[in-house]
Amino acid sequence: MDDKTNSVEVFAGTGWQAEMVKNLLENEGISSFLKNEIIGTILPFGTSPGGVGAIKVIVSEEFKERAMAVVTEYLKNLTEEE
Repeated sequence: MDDKTNSVEVFAGTGWQAEMVKNLLENEGISSFLKNEIIGTILPFGTSPGGVGAIKVIVSEEFKERAMAVVTEYLKNLTEEE
């Protein structure tokens, strides 16, 4: 994903959650990148979705709808496991 000017956030959470979402997106052929990955390593307790250093998954705006469908399914499965 070379052009980051038309990018949108589709997920924010802990490091392992963000990595999982990124992998799920890649499995669907959607390129993404992580934002705030370094602060999540330094300050892991602050990387909750509402935390200061939440790690964000960013995709190109053209893939936003497809990516949100993947994220929604991930979150649905996550809550069913609890």
